Amino acid sequence: MATEPTTVSPPLHNRIAIVTGGSRGIGKAISLHLASLGANLIINYTSNSTQSDQTVSEINNKYPSQSQSSRAVSFKADVSDPVQVKNLFDAAESAFVGYPLCIVVNAAGVLDSSYSSISMSSVDEFDRTFKVNTRGAYLCCKEAANRIKQGGGGRIICLTSSMAVALRPGYGAYAASKAAVEAMVKILAKELKGTRITANCVAPGPIATDMFFEGKSEETINKVVEESPLSRLGVPEDVAPLVGFLASDAGEWVNGQIVRVNGGYV
Repeated sequence: MATEPTTVSPPLHNRIAIVTGGSRGIGKAISLHLASLGANLIINYTSNSTQSDQTVSEINNKYPSQSQSSRAVSFKADVSDPVQVKNLFDAAESAFVGYPLCIVVNAAGVLDSSYSSISMSSVDEFDRTFKVNTRGAYLCCKEAANRIKQGGGGRIICLTSSMAVALRPGYGAYAASKAAVEAMVKILAKELKGTRITANCVAPGPIATDMFFEGKSEETINKVVEESPLSRLGVPEDVAPLVGFLASDAGEWVNGQIVRVNGGYV
């Protein structure tokens, strides 16, 4: 007598995930990957609604939801503004009523494409870098720690950078802003003891995105490629599976860590 095949739910089935900066570059690749694992997505953007809507449409067309009208929705919010961050989390809970908010991935970030030395840098650009990269991560972590489901499956993942240890000239403010996030997330993991919410950083190396290419000469790009043991730039799809693993139940034992994904660049 034939038996019905067993249906195995994907690892993030019906869990809600917020991805800040989730409509472009590494954030977009992460959004698509989490959707492929069954997550419902809130795609956060700051200014480019067209790009965000395109990402949402791609997810909804490729990974249609069986239980919701949409697998993904977009929401505009400046991660450096505490009111807007709170509204982002409210929107996640309202968009998928009855499902737990489990995953927050903070991928929003900026990089000064002038690559000025510290002595020649702009105070305004320094402040902007820390406002988005550090204050933004702090606000998202703060809200996530109070809003994510406890007791299992809760994940906070911040995108930092391998530049925090590569320490290349021209990256003073950027590397410092990301190093601050790494210290904060390590402490947060300890403060979340008893909740079973994990907190980790994923620190990519050079990745072929618009942000990486902006302001760099072909000579500079070729030099970066030559410095890589794998003789290429990374791509966003090199990073997304690691985030997916950390977001899953299989990644629970990785907690309070900085995972550098850079092909051996540093």
